[in-house]
Order: sequence, then C-alpha cells, then structure tokens
Amino acid sequence: MTELLFDGTDATARHWELVSDRVMGGISNGRLKLDTIAGRAALHLTGTVSLENDGGFLQMARDLPPGTGWNGIALTVRGTGECYDIRLRTRDLSRPWQSFRTEFTATDDWQELRIAFADLTPHRTDVAFRPEALSRVGLVGVGRAFEADLALAEMRFYR
Repeated sequence: MTELLFDGTDATARHWELVSDRVMGGISNGRLKLDTIAGRAALHLTGTVSLENDGGFLQMARDLPPGTGWNGIALTVRGTGECYDIRLRTRDLSRPWQSFRTEFTATDDWQELRIAFADLTPHRTDVAFRPEALSRVGLVGVGRAFEADLALAEMRFYR
C-alpha cells in the first residue's frame, strides 16, 4: 500500500515550492516547474547553488498530509550525476536546521529509490524519528557550488 505525494500532474505539483538560501541572505538562484524530461512528466528543479553570503542550497519541498504506518519513501528521479539530500521533518522538531536525512545521487537515467525510514540519519536533534509525526519533505542540492538539475517523476510513501 502507498500514498502518492507526486505523480507528474498539476494536481500534485501545486503542493510543491522552491526554497533557496535567499531566505537567509544567500544568493543561490533556482527555478521549479512542471516539465517533460526524457519522456516523463516531472517536477524539475534547476539553478545555481552558490556558497557566497553564507548560502549554499536550493530545495524543492512540500508539507505532508497526516499519515501513519509508513515504512519509507520511494522516489523516481533523474539528474546529471550530482548528489542531493532528502530531508524529512516531523512535528517533533523545533528548529529549522533539524531534520532526518540521507543522500542520493541523481543519475542521468530515471531511477526509483526506496528509502527506508530506518536508514535516515537525525541531524542536530536527539528526537527519535516518528513516521506518524511527518510534516515536510525536501529534496535539496546543498553544501557546494554547482548547477542543480533534478527531476522528480514520482514520490510516494510505502508500507
């Protein structure tokens, strides 16, 4: 059983937003749009990640509906061989820099990645991960100067 978070349609794309380091004075510049990439409808994040002005990230993110019983998250992505983070937040986290995360590489072919919640690493928190408290997901190009190019064709929770 799964719960769909994105499927390439306008109806699911409208929940997503672009967030950049400009919220804290950085100068990274990006764009997020629904596009067709290698024959698939996808949410497409592109732009320049800059480390200037203490910046360094571009992110596609969305708030999550309440849910329980999920064991992980599956995503179908494509890119240019760059490394990205998936970052999950829960209602238990109180600071914007806290998350549960892991890295993935977006290859130049479509690939489905299944990320078990048990494999996530807590970042700057001692709080235990509780799937029933999930509140936000982000796919982030972060920590180095590079040209971000990440396409998301599908994302869903799985049991």
